[in-house]
Amino acid sequence: MSDSTLSPEAPRARKRGLVMLGTAVVLAGAAWGVYSWLHGRHVESTDNAYVGGNVVQITSQVSGTVIGIYADNNDTVTLGQPLLKLDATDAKVNLMQAEAQLAQAVRNVRGLFANTTTLQSQIAARQADLARMQSDLSKAEADVKRRETLVKLGAVGREEFDHSTAGVASSRSALEAARAAVQTARDQLAASRVNIDGTDVASHPDVQRAAASLHAAYLALLRAELPAPIDGQVSQRNVQVGQRIEPGSALMSVVSLNDLWVDANFKESQLGEIRIGQAVTLFSDVYGKDVVYHGKVTGLGAGTGSAFSLLPAQNATGNWIKIVQRVPVRISLDPRDLQAHPLRIGLSMTATVDTRDTGSDAQAAVTATPAPTASDAASAAAPVHAGSAPLPSGTAPGHRPVASTAVYDAMDQAADEHVQAIIRANLRGAP
Repeated sequence: MSDSTLSPEAPRARKRGLVMLGTAVVLAGAAWGVYSWLHGRHVESTDNAYVGGNVVQITSQVSGTVIGIYADNNDTVTLGQPLLKLDATDAKVNLMQAEAQLAQAVRNVRGLFANTTTLQSQIAARQADLARMQSDLSKAEADVKRRETLVKLGAVGREEFDHSTAGVASSRSALEAARAAVQTARDQLAASRVNIDGTDVASHPDVQRAAASLHAAYLALLRAELPAPIDGQVSQRNVQVGQRIEPGSALMSVVSLNDLWVDANFKESQLGEIRIGQAVTLFSDVYGKDVVYHGKVTGLGAGTGSAFSLLPAQNATGNWIKIVQRVPVRISLDPRDLQAHPLRIGLSMTATVDTRDTGSDAQAAVTATPAPTASDAASAAAPVHAGSAPLPSGTAPGHRPVASTAVYDAMDQAADEHVQAIIRANLRGAP
């Protein structure tokens, strides 16, 4: 009796279960559809994204033999910290020679200025001699005139008169010699002034030439020690002690881990609504979904990856298969997120762009259509289809450098100070 009463209920129970299951599936599908309509259509996502950063190559500016390595792979270094040291023996010898040449140049130029002063004194002395000779000639001529009258009267002998006349001729010769001496001294002064006009000892071309040589020699000595140009982590060390290196040789790299970004490769069909300044949510494969990174779109690549490949694809063939292209989108990362959860370059990321945010006015200006040029005149009358919009580009470069270092400024300043010290020492006549 029990079996006969329960058997009609079993199909109805199964039917109710199927109805409930179907209803749940329909509701889930509807919920997913609503979510996709309200949220999903306003985001673009890709897992083809990777962490990027500045990899600074450490190269030598001078040739030499490596005698010390102060940082190895994975070591953390700070700005200005020594990384390598080269043998500086030759650089020290060259520096001593340059110091001697500058000291000699300063003393030689001092001699030019002293010679000019001496010539000016000589001119003054020659002019005094000339004035005395003119006075002597005037006296001799007056004496001859007076004796000429006395000779006619017989008061003075002819021999005495001839002696006075000879004295006038001698005075005239002496006067001409004095004039020639004055002119010679003036010519010598003019020739001497050619070498020093418009300059002082420190700014004289000979001193400046020697100073430039000393500056270069001092820099070569300082460059025997290679400092870290940025804060970061050492990688790719490929130099050994005793190795002879040449300028420009790649010795190691320093990676800045405080200034990282993400290059997300979106499909071309996803780029229509991506704009500069839009918010981006990112996840790293290292930390998983538990750690969320926040960023902003800062620029789009100038072309697809295949366009800039070593061997670009040639599609002008009979057999052609369309391949969806991808364009790299640069995404900046919040420094606070990086500090809390450090990343490394090359790590995989998942990036989701919120396309509801159209970006700031400054970024909107970047994505605006550029002003037409003469080359655009032919296409000015072409029809514009509804919904067409210019693809967003990268931010325009400003006057601020993208990356810089001041580690070498101190070297240049030290070289200048050393040069000035040598000049001052020899201006004072110090040994």
